[in-house]
Amino acid sequence: MTSAALIVNPRAGKGRAADQAAVCARVLSDRGWHTRVTLCHSVSETIESARAAAEFADVVIACGGDGTVNTVLQGVVGTSSALGVLPCGTGNDIASTLGMPKGNAELIAATLASSPIVAVDVARVTTADGTSRWFLGVLSSGFDSNVNERANSIRWPRGTARYITAMLAELRTFTARPYSIIIDGDVHEGPGILVSVGNGPRYGGGMRICPSADIRDGQLDLTWLGDVSKATLLKVFPRVYAGTHVTHSRVSTLRGKQIQMAAPGQIAYADGERVGPLPISIEVHPAALKVTAALA
Repeated sequence: MTSAALIVNPRAGKGRAADQAAVCARVLSDRGWHTRVTLCHSVSETIESARAAAEFADVVIACGGDGTVNTVLQGVVGTSSALGVLPCGTGNDIASTLGMPKGNAELIAATLASSPIVAVDVARVTTADGTSRWFLGVLSSGFDSNVNERANSIRWPRGTARYITAMLAELRTFTARPYSIIIDGDVHEGPGILVSVGNGPRYGGGMRICPSADIRDGQLDLTWLGDVSKATLLKVFPRVYAGTHVTHSRVSTLRGKQIQMAAPGQIAYADGERVGPLPISIEVHPAALKVTAALA
């Protein structure tokens, strides 16, 4: 009998995550799985619950958005358990990368039950003080991370309006920063509006910032937008949803297994979660994580 531990962020999905997790657990139980549901109310509780669940469960299912998935990942990577995702957040980019369908909890649970367990790459980012964090999707720095940083400091308005307010404010002040990036020993230097490193292709609710990134190829993809005017940034940025921004003359794409990145005053976010200030180092760990995924 397959066992599954559902680790739930009860605030996800505007409070609906717990109900969706209960439905998922019921569907899996009907298919012969042994299930356990745990509601977690803090980052530390989520990591510890995921780590404890990995000691007995074949699959540890993160029930929430990308932030919840990333937090559960910290407790699962390095264990024999597989990671599953019941997407209950806003963007759900990691779930999309793993081939989880959009729809109700019954459909997602059925997909989890029928999908194979496969090995995928996972990336690890380490800050200058030695703090490290695993991520599955995209690490970002520059303009979009500054927007996140500003939005997190705003108490009003709430929701999507908070990020729009932060973006408009950041547009007024942000300028390109001098980046120094080392990829597998090769040095690259120059100005950057934003630099993103993808183990997977998506972030930000469907933006394909690193469109060629593949979580099974043992490589990291880097997308670098150079110094452009604000008007050009506003013109190019929406193209990330289709991944066509990489054809712009000021966008560079690079690949490698180990990346060091430095830029003054910049903050890194991975899977939407704050990592810390640059400089940072990033390394891909090929096939280091088992996941339940409907990958093509």
